[in-house]
Amino acid sequence: MAKRLVPLLNRVLVEKIVPPSKTNAGILLPEKSTKLNSGKVVAVGHGVRDKEGKFILVTVKEGDTVLLPDYGGTEVKLGDKEYHLYRDEDILGTLHD
Repeated sequence: MAKRLVPLLNRVLVEKIVPPSKTNAGILLPEKSTKLNSGKVVAVGHGVRDKEGKFILVTVKEGDTVLLPDYGGTEVKLGDKEYHLYRDEDILGTLHD
């Protein structure tokens, strides 16, 4: 079994962030309030060439926290962890503190 995945072209490997279902005080949170499709970028591809041959780099980098679409992406399991593979243009934006 593979232990490492290097995305090709404009693909981005993302590990989804699972929000807490309980507060520090032990109060259970409803599922709707904890739903935010976000993830941490684990690896990125090198980019892709357009029709004129110009090289287009991937717009996110490793370590970025990104906003993901509700549907799409390819689910990938590496070891016991679950990741998702998206195209660069499918990522909706980056999240900052």
